[in-house]
Amino acid sequence: MHKIVVLYPPQPDPVAFKAYYLATHIPLARKLPGLLALRYSFDVAGVGGDAPYFCVFEAEFSDGAALGAAMGSPEGQAVAADVPNFAPVAPTLIHYPVDASM
Repeated sequence: MHKIVVLYPPQPDPVAFKAYYLATHIPLARKLPGLLALRYSFDVAGVGGDAPYFCVFEAEFSDGAALGAAMGSPEGQAVAADVPNFAPVAPTLIHYPVDASM
């Protein structure tokens, strides 16, 4: 499995961010080809202090190639192009293969 995580820092208008994110951006993200699961939260807390992020998003794909294909697709390009519409403070994106061994 391969995961992408989007970390949104505090935004100038959190109410408008949340409304747009839920009504427009998440429905776009749900259309990503190869998407296995997605999660998001606005209840981001720091361990032992304030969190540097306002919102977190996670999406799972079968592997890195599936993530790359999704992000290169028209749907992926639409998701990426939509971010400036609700997040004037740019997010941080990370991705990685998930190692589930214990």
